[in-house]
Amino acid sequence: MTSHQSTKESKKITWNRNSWILVLGIIFIAATLRSPLTSVGPIISYIKDGLDISNVLAGFITTIPLLAFAIVSPFAPKFSRIYGFEKTLLFAMVILTVGIFSRSLGNTFFLLLGTALIGIAIAFGNVLLPALIKLKFPLQVGLLTSIFTVAMNIMASIAAGISYPIANTSFGWKGALGCWIILAIIAIIIWLPQLRQKVEIKENHSHAKLSKPIWKYPLTWAITFAMGLQSLIFYTTAAWIPAMLESQGMSPSQSGWMFSIMQFSQLPMTFLIPILAGRRSNQRSLVAMFGIFYIVGFAGILMNWTALTIVWMILLGLAGGASFGLAMMFFSLRSRNALEAAELSGTAQSIGYLLAAAGPVLYGYIHDLWNSWHAANILYALTVIGLLIASWISAKDRYVTADK
Repeated sequence: MTSHQSTKESKKITWNRNSWILVLGIIFIAATLRSPLTSVGPIISYIKDGLDISNVLAGFITTIPLLAFAIVSPFAPKFSRIYGFEKTLLFAMVILTVGIFSRSLGNTFFLLLGTALIGIAIAFGNVLLPALIKLKFPLQVGLLTSIFTVAMNIMASIAAGISYPIANTSFGWKGALGCWIILAIIAIIIWLPQLRQKVEIKENHSHAKLSKPIWKYPLTWAITFAMGLQSLIFYTTAAWIPAMLESQGMSPSQSGWMFSIMQFSQLPMTFLIPILAGRRSNQRSLVAMFGIFYIVGFAGILMNWTALTIVWMILLGLAGGASFGLAMMFFSLRSRNALEAAELSGTAQSIGYLLAAAGPVLYGYIHDLWNSWHAANILYALTVIGLLIASWISAKDRYVTADK
């Protein structure tokens, strides 16, 4: 039986008041998974000046969460087995709240400690929310994944946009970092009713126990590279696309707007792709679509066709949103149950974000070594090729644990 057929035969969910409260809780937790991170970049100079820290240490602030994702993600499924998805996610939101508070105290030690706690908390949310959606909404995985990813990306964009204006008020950079504690507290309050709604997953449930570790299945690695390489493209473009556009003659303000356009262009795809992916057994047509967007978008930039830069940014945004949405869906589509989805998500995001963390550094190293943007852009070409291969393999209709 295929994964698509199995999903169709899942027990029908009855939508009631508790279901809507759960959806609201998922939305608010999703909203906290990127906003504390994207609020840092626009005010990094304020933080550096306020604490009198080096550029290296300031840059490390953006790297700590990615390293936390890589280290913590494999442990999230284990905690969920012991305490349940509901309690584990609540615990993660409490850690997030403490981390946001610590980071905004105006002390270098607490800045680093708080950033690490934020990374740990977000790692739990990244891994467990897709698995929780598969558990609670087996017939609406695509729709709920769309809602989850859109909420995450909208708040990420809002946080990036309002961080600088807040820092220029009397609240300063500490207020710009600390204001996100309000969102975390709201998420905790809305999530509290879920502690009464826990669904027990028994170990003797069909396929609940894996016969071997998830990382020993070949398809796991294809999904891992699909997750990691799309993340590498996103974080590398976030770090370097504005500077590259400036080298092509754009002002810093124009290049910043171009990156914002790319980021907002992701939103339609992050909503549509999970729904489309959930409605078909094979997602290779979606892989081909975002592959074309990536190739045309990067080709336009690399050829210095600056008159159409806005077109290239929109195409890269659409490609990024589609590849991210599909990568998140693979965790549900290629697993038999929620625990398997959590294991797959934890492994793929752990190694995937480690790859992502290396991307901006490697790109910068190649640029400095050859003193050329064109040489550095070879990384984009190789990454897109690798992403298409990994996603093409992952898009075939099958389970990870049935991989041959």
